[in-house]
This record gives sequence, structure tokens and C-alpha cells, in this order.
Amino acid sequence: MRSDAIKRGLERAPHRALLYSLGLGRDDFEKPFIGVINSYSNMVPGHVHLRMIADAVIQGVREAGGVPFEFNTIVVCDGLAMDHEGMRYSLPSRELIADSVETIAKAHALDGLVLIPNCDKVTPGMLMAAARLDLPTIIITGGPMPCGWFGGMRVAFSHVYEGIGRVKAGELSEEELEILAMAACPTPGSCNGLYTANTMACMVEALGLSLPGSATPPATSSRRIALARETGRRVVGLIREGITASRILTRKAFENAIRVDLALGGSTNTVLHLMAVAEEAGIDLELEDFDRLSRETPQIAEIIPSGPYGVDDLDRAGGIPAVMKTLEPLLHLDALTVTGRAIGENISGAKRLDEKVIRPLERPIRRMGGIAVLRGSLAPRGAVLKTAGVPPSMMRFRGRARVFDSGDEAVDALMSGSIMEGDVVVIRYEGPRGGPGMREMLAPTAALVGLGLIEKIALVTDGRFSGATRGLCIGHISPEAAEGGPIAVAEEGDPILIDVEMRVLNLEIPEEELRRRMKSWIPPKPRAERGWLLRYSLNVSSADIGAILKPLQGARS
Repeated sequence: MRSDAIKRGLERAPHRALLYSLGLGRDDFEKPFIGVINSYSNMVPGHVHLRMIADAVIQGVREAGGVPFEFNTIVVCDGLAMDHEGMRYSLPSRELIADSVETIAKAHALDGLVLIPNCDKVTPGMLMAAARLDLPTIIITGGPMPCGWFGGMRVAFSHVYEGIGRVKAGELSEEELEILAMAACPTPGSCNGLYTANTMACMVEALGLSLPGSATPPATSSRRIALARETGRRVVGLIREGITASRILTRKAFENAIRVDLALGGSTNTVLHLMAVAEEAGIDLELEDFDRLSRETPQIAEIIPSGPYGVDDLDRAGGIPAVMKTLEPLLHLDALTVTGRAIGENISGAKRLDEKVIRPLERPIRRMGGIAVLRGSLAPRGAVLKTAGVPPSMMRFRGRARVFDSGDEAVDALMSGSIMEGDVVVIRYEGPRGGPGMREMLAPTAALVGLGLIEKIALVTDGRFSGATRGLCIGHISPEAAEGGPIAVAEEGDPILIDVEMRVLNLEIPEEELRRRMKSWIPPKPRAERGWLLRYSLNVSSADIGAILKPLQGARS
């Protein structure tokens, strides 16, 4: 066992002395040492209950004959970081989380890991660490909160953001907005829609790194506690069977996960995160893979914010096992999972329990999946769109560019009424390097909904979008403005063509004019002048390869 490095032999007596001080007995040195790595925080709704999850995991580890040791990582709540300087730290926190898990596992010579994430960047950060370390590893996410109710309607976190625009439009009073805010997030858990946190929980299960049915049970349910206990037991089995993360995180597993994402119409942030995890796993995953699989995979669910159903409805309808059973003809059924069995065996008895929530393949919502990759003169290396949230009337759109050098400027313009029907709002210098940190643009997109402009205005950015976004909102434009991409030289009034079916995003100006502008472009001064964000901005890659720190990608910098 790896832990022999700190517990066996004459020279390890000092190490054993320290371990005895923790209350270990001599028989514990014959058992595997398991790291239970938790991201508890009492400031983050998705993490405030994770001590309870960790306690159940620890019980399971002990029952199965392992020795559990609990550690913590940081967590950033995207909702609390939104619309201020804090959002610049959200995506970079993914790298810190991956590094901290690596540090814990290596420094303490652990034999296996149970990872307990829940929110947007913690889950992919822990996944990256699992791939990098290649230990026997299993993940149990913290689970979603249920939807709330307001005015006789099911509501979720994104409805509060959209409510701001409704107040501006005179459809809602400020007091009613406050009542909505009090109702929208009724319990602990990851925010109650198919936003990034819940989408990534679904990805973990589809990849095979969590027990079947783990992604969707509510955060406070007894089922989640039972799953956590079984997760603790199962990690000891993984060690005994020699099943490490690399045996699970294969090309087949990533394709299975992408298809599940596409079928659900999940967050576009999964493109960044799955590419980053694949890089750590040594799997060559590219933007074209998402688009190719999207053309082959129908969308079979409409979950908030793209539809009327909550994640609790998805759970009631059979959860991810039922989704994967529906997609069975499209999946690699021989992909190994943490159960020690293949995906096909895990889902053999799964059933759709509500066909309004999970549609059959022959009756999909859309014939193609929920993500599209667009290219053209505005995005030569690609851009990403969540098609699940695009109104049918906006699938082909030509408009006038309204150009802003930050998301904050764009929100001010929207709220002041200076953005008009037919405009394409261009938000630049918000990419991984230029932001820095690739801030989410939830405020401007929610404003479009609240102001009743969702079918009249498009938005494009080198930043990214929250999973709560809907509308014709295109992100991850690469190269980003800070790299000197064409988005850096777009000007007020330039015509922009967006054709979703043809996968086109063009700045419709003459090539000679584009070359002239590019030649005269002067890079702006970096926004970050010191600290972690400066180091991040100097080393982060483009969004089209996952916004990975360059030292981790070798020759692909």
C-alpha cells in the first residue's frame, strides 16, 4: 500500500508516533489509509451540510476495514461571487482545489480517496485531481436543493436574477422580489436547476466515478446519507480490486458523459471542465468532439433554466440511470465504473418513471443535443452556445454590434435602456487571461429575460455563462480579446451573423478591414497587478482547450 511509506518499518517509528497521537491502534497500520476530502463551508448553501455527508462516508470506510482521515479544500460560491470582483476568482479556484487535493494525497501517502464536492468549480477541481493522482477514488457530491414556490409557480435561483429585470420593467415590485428571493432557495444544496454544479454532478455519475443514482437525490435526503455511507465502503473495495481512476476515466467514459450533458441540455461550463479533466487523464478531447456528439445526441430533458422541471423532478423520474438507459443505444456500455461493473450492468434495471421529464429517444425535445460549437471570423478557434435555452426564433440572427469592455458596462447599458431590439451585445476582455478568470455573465443574460428582450437581442463574449443562462448567448470566444482575437477589434455598429444550424459566428466586415484593425490593435494593460490572479493570467490557456494552466499542458501551450 502507498501508506506503507508512513507506517511500516524501523525508520517509520517517528511517523507512527504521530499517528498514535491521533488515537490509532497497532491494528490500524494493517489497513488502507483513506483520504476523505471535504469542501465544507458554512457560507456556501451547497456545502453547509457536507459534514453530515462526510460523517456517513467515514462510517462506511470504517465498516469496510479502512482508516479514514478527513481534510478540507476551499470553495467559491459562484452565486455569492457574481457581479463583483469576486467572480474573477471562481474559475481559478478550480486549479487551487486540484492542487490542494494532490498536495494532501501525496504529502500523506494516502491509499485511496473519497472526494466530497458540490459547487461549480469544486467538482471539476476534484475530478482533475483524481485523474492526476490515479488512486482508487470515488466521489459523492452533496446533492441539489429542491425548487421553491412563489406566486403558485415553481422557482429556482435563476428566477431571482430574472426578477431584477422584471422590477425594472414594472412587472414586479421590490418587495415582491424580496419575497421571491426568500422563497427561491429553500434548503441547503447546490442551486436548484441544471446549472453548472448539478450538471457536473451528473457528469461525475456518467463518467462512472460515483455510485449509480448519486447525482440527483436532494441534499437533505436520507438516500444521500445512505449513498455516502456506501461510498465510504466502496472505496476500500476499489483498493482491494486495484481499480484506480485511470481505469475509469477513459475516452469511452468522457463520450458517455458528454452525451448525457447534451441530452440534458446542461451548462456550457462542462465544456471547459471536461476538457480540463481529460487533459489530466491524458485523453485528447477537443471542441469538435462536443459538436460531433451533439449532432448525434437528441435532447430528451428540459430542466430549469431551459424548461419547467427541477432537478428534484429529474430525480423523481429516475435520475441519471434512467437518462443513460434511454441513451443506451448511443453509449459505450462496457465503460468501467466504481462499482467494479460496466455502465451497461449498472443501468440494466433502470426505468423512466416520468416521460414528461425524461423523454424517450423517439420523442425528443430536439433532434440534436443542448450544446453547439460555432466558428467564423469572430471566433476562429470556436465559441460555445447552450442551444437548449435558445428560442426557436433566434436560431439565425443578424444584428448590430454594441461593444463593451466588461460585463458591468453591458449591464449598465441594458438597465438604462440603451440596448435596442436587433442588437448583438459584445462583451470582451472577460476571458481567462483578460478578465482575468473568465467571469460568468449571468447578470446581463438574466436582464435580457427580465426586460422581455430574450427573443430580440443576442449576446456574445469571450467570458463564460452561468448554467442559469438562457437565450442566444454565446461564450468562450477564442481567441479571446486579450490574446488579440477578432473580438478585440469589433466596433460599434459592425454587423454580426449568428447561424446556429450552420454553426457560424461571423463579424461581417471585409477581410482587408479586419486585417487593418488587427494590425493596429494594442494590447491593454493587465487588470491584475499582483497576487494569484496575476500569476493565473500569465499562465492560463485559452478557453478552447479548457482554460488550463500552461505548465500542466506541456507542448499544447
